[in-house]
Amino acid sequence: MMRSLYSGVAGLRTHQTKMDVIGNNIANVNTVGFKGSAVNFSDTFYQTVSSATGPNATTGTAGTNAKQIGLGSLVAAVTTNITENGGTSSTNRALDIAINGEAFLVVNSNGETLFTKSGALNVDASGNLYCTTNGAIVQGWLADNNGNIVKDSVKDLKVMTAEQLEAPPTATSNVTMTGNIDKNDPSLVGIVDEDGNMTGGLPMTFSFYDNLGELYTVKLRVTIDEEQDNESAVKYTVRVEDVMNSEGQSIFVKKEVDDTTGKITYSSTGAKITWGGVEGGISGDVNEDTGEFILDPALSQALLFNSSSGEFGSVPERDNTTYSGLSINFSVIGVDEEHTGTNSTFPQYDSDNDNGGVEVYFSNLTQYGAGGISDTSYKRGYNGIGTGNYAGTMNGISISEEGMVYGSYTNGESKLLGQIAVATFSNPSGLESRGGSLFAATLNSGEFDGIGEDISISGSFTVGALEMSNVDLANEFTQMITTQRGFQANSRIITTSDSMLEELVNLKR
Repeated sequence: MMRSLYSGVAGLRTHQTKMDVIGNNIANVNTVGFKGSAVNFSDTFYQTVSSATGPNATTGTAGTNAKQIGLGSLVAAVTTNITENGGTSSTNRALDIAINGEAFLVVNSNGETLFTKSGALNVDASGNLYCTTNGAIVQGWLADNNGNIVKDSVKDLKVMTAEQLEAPPTATSNVTMTGNIDKNDPSLVGIVDEDGNMTGGLPMTFSFYDNLGELYTVKLRVTIDEEQDNESAVKYTVRVEDVMNSEGQSIFVKKEVDDTTGKITYSSTGAKITWGGVEGGISGDVNEDTGEFILDPALSQALLFNSSSGEFGSVPERDNTTYSGLSINFSVIGVDEEHTGTNSTFPQYDSDNDNGGVEVYFSNLTQYGAGGISDTSYKRGYNGIGTGNYAGTMNGISISEEGMVYGSYTNGESKLLGQIAVATFSNPSGLESRGGSLFAATLNSGEFDGIGEDISISGSFTVGALEMSNVDLANEFTQMITTQRGFQANSRIITTSDSMLEELVNLKR
């Protein structure tokens, strides 16, 4: 009879444990990345009253089964349902990520490597990407200076260092001229002055950045040649007319003001440029009263169009074939006599390797009839390469579906800063919960290799969303009812056994 009392007590204990787990599940029904748990019972040690016997042919008796009495139940395991993903809740926040699949984020909490499903991320005061649920720093791989991810051992994702907060300026290396030149446009007819200098022509411009991120504008003039020596091609001349700095002042002329009289005079700065490999500057003198000047006529190059199709033909061929026939190289040697070549802020053209300077592509121009009106423009870069830019500062970070962390800058640039690493386990249910939506690897889950893996191997990220708890309320309430009834039934065992003991005690009266 006493055994039934102990069985009832054991049943109460196990059902109380199960109720504790159910209560924890329900309490965390809205916890980001929470994984629900379930309790499994097992029967406990049996007291053997008599052992089993086999049949005896000699005596003609049959065998008997063992007589055993159980001593109640115990908690065999509390298993965490890690493999089932919770529902995805949209937040539209750039630093919130939900993990699709069985992978875990790798985080560093007080020097210990742990794992989490909570993707509510932010950046702390030290520039580290961290999980707001538990304060642990997200681990991953950082990008090198060339923007390549180096997949060595995982480390803290420090994505807002002093170096990363700035986007340095880059010089423009390519410019693409676009639009249409109508050969019947009257502005294409140049005027030769008494000194033999060509003036007038169709104006064209393009801009470029130097090494310091300052913007310069180059003024071109296009004139149609009076003598066309090839019936299959229409020939034009493209010459450089001026180069202006970001303040709209010509780099070839300097302005001086007399402190006494206030008179303004103009003189040459000595600036030199190259156009198609030809070096030159101001031809003659600068008008000291007006600042007017004419650049060296040698700073001119031929531009050909197919006379029958109107398509681009070519610009002068070059010894090196990288850009031959497609572009004309422009470069500023220096803005004065002191700051020239490598001492200037401009990338210099290297004729031996055919690089440097600014490649000005004319291959996107056409020569179609347009009522005698030409319409041209330009864009920095060629097929999106070599646009150049001014210096910028970081104004935000974002995460891609591949876990790439990008910094965005005020100059429109985007820079790859690092990549979030994840971890998978052969037995994720063997992970040990540490609270705060954190899990630790155990001998039964499998060890973490310290390197991690790309999310694309085991799943993907959903950006602007969070993985919520995987607790099923309907199932939890059902389990709560059965647990309550089980607890009640075990309590009845104790009260009934007590009543029987009371009857036994009363026998002596």
